[in-house]
Amino acid sequence: QVQLVESGGGLVQPGGSLRLSCVASGSIFSMWAMAWYRQAPGKRRELVALITDGGTINYADSVLGRFTISRANATVYLQMNSLKSEDTAVYYCNAEGDDFNSWGLGTRVTVSS
Repeated sequence: QVQLVESGGGLVQPGGSLRLSCVASGSIFSMWAMAWYRQAPGKRRELVALITDGGTINYADSVLGRFTISRANATVYLQMNSLKSEDTAVYYCNAEGDDFNSWGLGTRVTVSS
């Protein structure tokens, strides 16, 4: 199993930037992908960005060109630029391995003037 702790959320004005971090602990060597999801009020949780051990990266169309996912050892980052009000959500870190699919508790991002 893997435990995940997110940080970096907060209140930011439209057009601003935030950097989210997620630190994994536990069976990190059995992870083969880490990802960021988000869930806005009244909406379903959706994939924002994913990065695999092999370096494959995927983004949701809505964040392409504005968000960047990266990973350094047991930490995955989400650099969010040009934030919009529709990016407001709770952002969750996810880690997937051969026999587990772990989630963090989430960090709230609010984009508002």
